[in-house]
Amino acid sequence: MPATRSSAPSAAPAALPSLGGKKRSYRERVADALRAALIAGELRAGEVYSAPTLAARFGVSATPVREAMLDLAKEGLVDTVPNKGFRVTAVSEKQLDEYTHIRSLIEIPTTAQLATTADPVSLEALRPAAREIVTAAAAGDLIAYVEADIRFHLGLLALAGNAHLVEVVGDLRKRSRLYGLNALVEAGRLQDSAEEHLELLDALMDRDPEAVRRVMTRHLGHVRGLWAAH
Repeated sequence: MPATRSSAPSAAPAALPSLGGKKRSYRERVADALRAALIAGELRAGEVYSAPTLAARFGVSATPVREAMLDLAKEGLVDTVPNKGFRVTAVSEKQLDEYTHIRSLIEIPTTAQLATTADPVSLEALRPAAREIVTAAAAGDLIAYVEADIRFHLGLLALAGNAHLVEVVGDLRKRSRLYGLNALVEAGRLQDSAEEHLELLDALMDRDPEAVRRVMTRHLGHVRGLWAAH
């Protein structure tokens, strides 16, 4: 599970990310930043964080942080601790297995089908995000990695034209999170997973559903293996 890290707020405020799509409200941008920190493991499972502490970390006021954390509580990412703040929820190995299984049932066949149905121009438009994932992995920039990874995968699934499917997968990705990313960066193992995004795009552009299926199966299995290792 999560590698040991300091839970103290960083000295410099973290930038608020933009995850693409429609223009985000300030509250949504704060929620995006907190969600990315959760996924990257910068906010540790089981730890309680107060709104003022998180506000200082992100260089914003406490009110939008408190509102954003209440949104994350609705998603099951944190629990409210009266008079203290918010506790990051832990995810068990069984839950990770279940999330990965559901994702495989949805993402593998949907992505394989895109090899014959997706517009090549739309597919190629995802290449910058795939390259950002690789660049972020090489630099050990976990927030940038997570942001680009979400943008790539949900953008790819959106090409299937089913908004509810994208919403379900997005929720599963939020709930599972990517524990242990810091340790994987130190071990130099995150790069392999990052490179698979470009390999997947190439298979899609080649109109090869079976190759897409193989890459997606390996990718999801690889990611689950990374989780299990930590």
